[in-house]
Amino acid sequence: MAGCYSLQSKEAGSIKTKAVHCLLGVGRDGTKDLLGLYINETEGAKFWLQVLSDLQNRGVTDILIACIDNLKGFAEAIESVFPQTEVQLCVVHQLRNSTKYVAYKDLKPVMASLKKVYTASTKEQAQTALDELEKEWKTKYPSMIKSWFANWERLSNYFKYPQEIRRVIYTTNIIESFPQSTPESNQIQTRVQL
Repeated sequence: MAGCYSLQSKEAGSIKTKAVHCLLGVGRDGTKDLLGLYINETEGAKFWLQVLSDLQNRGVTDILIACIDNLKGFAEAIESVFPQTEVQLCVVHQLRNSTKYVAYKDLKPVMASLKKVYTASTKEQAQTALDELEKEWKTKYPSMIKSWFANWERLSNYFKYPQEIRRVIYTTNIIESFPQSTPESNQIQTRVQL
């Protein structure tokens, strides 16, 4: 899982904001390991390929499931370095992005329709709910529907797993809460100088 945080650093007498990308691994027993922190001003396929190659060079031989938030080039980089990895897009990010297209008056009924998709018991039931969502909302919100269908294969990987595993892999929230779980997280901005 990967998360991105902003970091302010002092360089040549001025304060600059950079992105700190945090990679977190969750073992089979549920333990969390910080795999790396990568500072970069931009992110894209080349950046993620370098990060994943670094992990491979440091001894990571396999990633079972990578839960990501659909950053450009990240899924492709994962699949090129670790081809057996299942990439699961964050359903919560997809929901947030979906609501960008929805008028406030339609928000509750659209979210109710979407909930039938992501809370389904099986992928087949979710696909049926997605098809119903399309029938109901495609005319009014074609961009939202297009996004769900374009990302469906990577959004629906979690249906292959039992409920206990689904809770961990359907969202990147575990990585987003990581800084709050570190005792000195509030002091990071004031202590780091590059």
